[in-house]
Amino acid sequence: MSSPDLTGPLLQVHDVSVEFTLPGRPATPVLQGVGLDVAAGTVRAVVGESGSGKSTLGRVVTGTLAGNGRVTGGAVVLGGRTLTGLSDRQYRSVRGKEIGYIPQDALLGLNPLLPVGVQAAEPLRAHGIGSRAERRARVLDLFAEVGLRDPLRVYGRHPHELSGGMCQRVLIAAAMSTRPRLLIADEPTTALDVTVQKTILDLLTGLVRTEDLGILLITHDLGVAAERADDIAVVKDGRVVRAGRTADVIADPGDAYTEELLRSSSLGFSGRRAAETRREYTRTIPADAPVVVRADGVGKTFRSRNRRDDDSVTAVADATFDVREGTTLGIVGESGSGKTTLVRILAGLTPADTGTVEIAGRPVVHHRRGAGQAELYRTVQMVYQDPFASLNPRSTVRAILDEPLKGHRQGNAAERAARIDELLEATGLPAALADRYTAELSGGQRQRVAIARALAPRPEVVVLDEPVSALDVTVQRQILDLLTRLQRELSLTYVFISHDLGVIAEVADDIAVLRHGHIVERGSAAEVLTDPRTDYVRELLASIPGAATAPRTALSS
Repeated sequence: MSSPDLTGPLLQVHDVSVEFTLPGRPATPVLQGVGLDVAAGTVRAVVGESGSGKSTLGRVVTGTLAGNGRVTGGAVVLGGRTLTGLSDRQYRSVRGKEIGYIPQDALLGLNPLLPVGVQAAEPLRAHGIGSRAERRARVLDLFAEVGLRDPLRVYGRHPHELSGGMCQRVLIAAAMSTRPRLLIADEPTTALDVTVQKTILDLLTGLVRTEDLGILLITHDLGVAAERADDIAVVKDGRVVRAGRTADVIADPGDAYTEELLRSSSLGFSGRRAAETRREYTRTIPADAPVVVRADGVGKTFRSRNRRDDDSVTAVADATFDVREGTTLGIVGESGSGKTTLVRILAGLTPADTGTVEIAGRPVVHHRRGAGQAELYRTVQMVYQDPFASLNPRSTVRAILDEPLKGHRQGNAAERAARIDELLEATGLPAALADRYTAELSGGQRQRVAIARALAPRPEVVVLDEPVSALDVTVQRQILDLLTRLQRELSLTYVFISHDLGVIAEVADDIAVLRHGHIVERGSAAEVLTDPRTDYVRELLASIPGAATAPRTALSS
């Protein structure tokens, strides 16, 4: 290979191949001859489903492949310098300074023992940039830029005190702190509501213009890529199957896989279209359908350890609503709006300060002992937002699915094994995955395992906390179809949390919109989507990718 041209693209990926090995198994190819460029002042999007190899590509560029991963061919060149083959020590001078990295998983990306402000300043400290006071000031400025309310208070918080979306914004601030030349953004807005997603993407693309930054944007959503990228590379099974200028790829997908991604993406959704769909298809719910979930005046306030009144945060305030059997209540709101706190109260996992909750006519009492509480935990099951944190990495998929069956004493060993097979099939997971560990699965596969685990004891109410936010758009469609079918067949009642009104429009019969802990709008899905009463909901609808903008071309155009 000839020497790279110093005047060429900022990042050059030349014919890179990667394989992973596991004890007793043949090597598995993950990337096969991938090539692409990222020019300074542009955004290159890499689009593909979970497991396609797109995140592995980001790891190759940053030199952070897992120990069992190996680059078997090709080269990565940054600004004329070949990075492939550098020692870890040599890479440290590049990683975090010349290359910023925003990981997909916010909770795994932050140390639970350190305040997030300290962690966001770590790249600056590691590379000897600025004094302690200057680093603190830089982080506080960035916290404000990425949309964190009250940056000074957030600076001293630990990750468990913030929502998933807030943690993700901390990671974005950390990656931007050193003003890198290249930014690897691996699903940077997956956990964020649409308004903050727009803010973050506006911020990142603004940096492209003002600081001549190059961005490698890894995403499963072709709609996001169409709005923000100059060029797109579509990856399937470790190979680039379509690449080109964004407008060209959107106008002419060129192959069946890219066409399917386009159909499933947020580009195909608009608030108006969703509203029309809801108007045309509104399920008829019997007027006498019993109320299964009832919340009356529920409130929750969190206080800091020092108990200062002025340091308290009202997560939920006076929440009142009913959910009838066989229906779905969609709860929508920005990160930190109180959505997760509210549903944890419904499930008996967090005590309410005020108000009452009833499930199937029985009051929910936090940590009450006895058979009644055990029945509550069977009746109400949760699917969490983060499958990386909610699944035991030391257990196989089979053991994870068997645990709730054993815990609720459902069936003998043979019956439980048959039930596990049913759950794997229902959630679109190959039977061969049953004896694998979660570290061997993609993010989308892990979330499907989490959904299967929640369905295992045959609950009546399923609380879904952003259940598809980590999934690629095609698998997202499969999961939403699955949840719809299961609800119809089993008369399940859903409480469905999402920051994505596009998803809520498809699944919800009724919608409650939360903002700063308060329900600011509530009604049928058709009413909220076709005739929103508040500017806030109108803003949410307008912020959905593809809702009001055409596919994006070059930043310079």
